[in-house]
Amino acid sequence: MIGLTRLEKSYAGRTLFDEVSLQLNAGSRYGLIGANGAGKSTLMKIIAKDEPATSGSVSIPREARLGVLRQDRFLDDEAIILDLAMMGDTVVWNALTEQKQIVDHEADATNLADIEDVLRAHDGYTLEARASEVLEGLGIPLAIQRRPLATLSGGFKLRVLLAQVLVAGPDILLLDEPTNHLDILSIRWLETFLLDYQGCALVISHDQRFLEAIATHILDVDYGTVELYTGGYARFAIEKKATRERKEAEIARTQKIIADKRAFVDRFGAKASKAKQAQSRLKQIEKIEVEELEESSRRAPLFQFGIERQSGKDVLELKGVAKSYGPKRVLENVSLTIRRGEKVAILGANGLGKSTLLKIIVKRLGADEGEARWGYEARHGYFAQDHADLLPSPKQTPLELMKSACPTEAEHVVRGRLGRVLFTGPDVNKKIGSLSGGEAARLVFARIMAEQANVLVLDEPTNHLDMESIEALTEGLKAYEGTLVFVSHDRAFVSALATRIVEVTEDGFRDRPGSYDDYLAGSGNDHLDIDTVVLKAKKERKPGRPAKAGASPEA
Repeated sequence: MIGLTRLEKSYAGRTLFDEVSLQLNAGSRYGLIGANGAGKSTLMKIIAKDEPATSGSVSIPREARLGVLRQDRFLDDEAIILDLAMMGDTVVWNALTEQKQIVDHEADATNLADIEDVLRAHDGYTLEARASEVLEGLGIPLAIQRRPLATLSGGFKLRVLLAQVLVAGPDILLLDEPTNHLDILSIRWLETFLLDYQGCALVISHDQRFLEAIATHILDVDYGTVELYTGGYARFAIEKKATRERKEAEIARTQKIIADKRAFVDRFGAKASKAKQAQSRLKQIEKIEVEELEESSRRAPLFQFGIERQSGKDVLELKGVAKSYGPKRVLENVSLTIRRGEKVAILGANGLGKSTLLKIIVKRLGADEGEARWGYEARHGYFAQDHADLLPSPKQTPLELMKSACPTEAEHVVRGRLGRVLFTGPDVNKKIGSLSGGEAARLVFARIMAEQANVLVLDEPTNHLDMESIEALTEGLKAYEGTLVFVSHDRAFVSALATRIVEVTEDGFRDRPGSYDDYLAGSGNDHLDIDTVVLKAKKERKPGRPAKAGASPEA
């Protein structure tokens, strides 16, 4: 369905990938992975015709319908949410719009018969139901679907973009980080949708569990090329490691053979009786080729969270905390006590006040009622979901930021701190405003590590990190001896860290001691609540399945 032939992409003398020849087929779902900056999004843009390749070609059947999630696409805030989702199926939407204009204005009805043919051929009269079902699955309840887009927050607006793509029923899906801004229930819905999808899907994601659930193949952007692996993420990780180890072992064997022959020449080359044998070995050495292993583009930061001194036993107490935004009550009577050494995951659907609660905890937002009180010697470090808020000036450099955070340290020590989060050489003098999301996140963590706080409050800390950084952060937080309070929709991250789950629901908070697996065992399959309407609407239904262009999904 998608043919890549000798594809190359270079920027300013740097080659992202070269000689990429692949065939991507209908019925397969490809997880596209690689380090930040390796070229994942660039490859997807080339396939979508949004960016040219340096050389090579991409072939897609002319009749194939392409669905692309472009997160920077503009949507009209005044438009109705349901209408925006329906617009994804442009053929049907245009036909329905033209039909409405003819009927409403009693215009020339010559084209009505042709319009009816189009609607019948594309199952057009089910478009509204299909769009509504997709929106519900992505966590946008039926009750608000006929309101203007401005009703929604930024994260939910991105869900409408995703809904547009899914409603279109494309033959090819290109999704760049589709799980960003989705809660866990919506991620699970999207997984089921993709498992039913019969076209060709190419998905960029740093969520290992999501990839493991949906991918039939992995496309790995590394070593200056794109390598295809069959199976999910876990199988890929094992196979890639084994392949690298085999190559390293083969190189080591070859180098040993060369070293042994060289030792013979050095020992006996001057002896007349052995000279002929020594010359023979020299010729053999000249013929031996040693494979050069390319350096991986993957680099892992080192996250080490020390603490200056321990806190008291009771770290944080919340008493009757409540918060409203206008008429909307997002928090009501929240009372919790968090103790030293706990790793508390705060889970729940988006829009129920998780980030608001963290802002109240760290005193960046005032509660309408109640209070959040820190315990004896408790000192906190904070990572905001929009971590740009924590970087003071876009004109400042990482080196300047860290010098101000560590004023008594020598410059080489400060540079060492930056090096551990992958800022080396000229990178330390970049302007903060030019940093990628992943770079900015690592810089915030560098400053948090320098603070040596005994409590860490983290809001979606993995959102902009690549897989190597997420794994490194997980290991760093496992080893952390302080107290951790965090919000995350990354199931692997939560599973690895949580010793206590606080679930946010529309009916209030549910406090459950134990691991995430313990929580799932006690909560059943639908483990995170979302709007009651959504759960009732989808409980006994499978998500839509666009089988081919113009076909309606299975209800």
